[in-house]
Amino acid sequence: MKKYLLVFIGVIFILSFSGCSSIPENRVAQRSTIDALLAGAYDGSMSCRQLLEYGDFGIGTFDRLDGEMIVLDGEIYQIKSDGKVYNPDLSIMTPFAAVSSFRPDIIFTIPGRLDYAGLESTIDNYAPNQNEFIAIKVTGRFSRMKVRSVPAQQKPYPPLVEVTKKQKIFEIKDIEGSIVGFRSPPFVKGINVPGYHCHFLSDDRNQGGHILDCEIISGIVELDSCNQFLLILPEDSDSLEDIDLSPDRSIELDKVEN
Repeated sequence: MKKYLLVFIGVIFILSFSGCSSIPENRVAQRSTIDALLAGAYDGSMSCRQLLEYGDFGIGTFDRLDGEMIVLDGEIYQIKSDGKVYNPDLSIMTPFAAVSSFRPDIIFTIPGRLDYAGLESTIDNYAPNQNEFIAIKVTGRFSRMKVRSVPAQQKPYPPLVEVTKKQKIFEIKDIEGSIVGFRSPPFVKGINVPGYHCHFLSDDRNQGGHILDCEIISGIVELDSCNQFLLILPEDSDSLEDIDLSPDRSIELDKVEN
């Protein structure tokens, strides 16, 4: 009898352990806050390897604000200010990123040629609840894609609104690739970007960046609604100690995003 009991307990332990190792679905996990990034908190506080423990899909940036991040199918890509795409070492750190375990709930075909605003409106029609997080993947062909990236910064770090005045903008024509990003609820103001925040990666993995505008010709949209949000602040409390997070930075954020 004791033998069977031990075997039964062992099976429970194995199942419990394997369940804990999987990434939760329907959850957005985020490192730090957008207001901290706006204020100049660019020092990385989580490795890319650690970030992948929280999700296989998402966006962010790198230590010292060195380019735009895309996480797609469990791979991390870095688009630097030269417009090229790199595969960063997983030891490289990030100061800000948001990821999820992408499992789409809604899939539909683009009804016709749409600009960026039209694409957002179409997504809103399929996912009208603005008070939930939506992970967004759009795979298609684009007649144009306007993206940006920013160079690595040196201390003392300027606020992000000053950095983006010197951003590198790239106008890409007739390209196939993927939009990766999130639509976040209004109540995350100061924590994440309310509304749409998306990056682009070309299918050949040669071009990409933070999306400023685009026109899609054809494609497939996949949406994953997420009802959980995990905010992971830096373990080192000193990293945010000297940053004033009380001001409303909405105007700065709008300039940075658009």
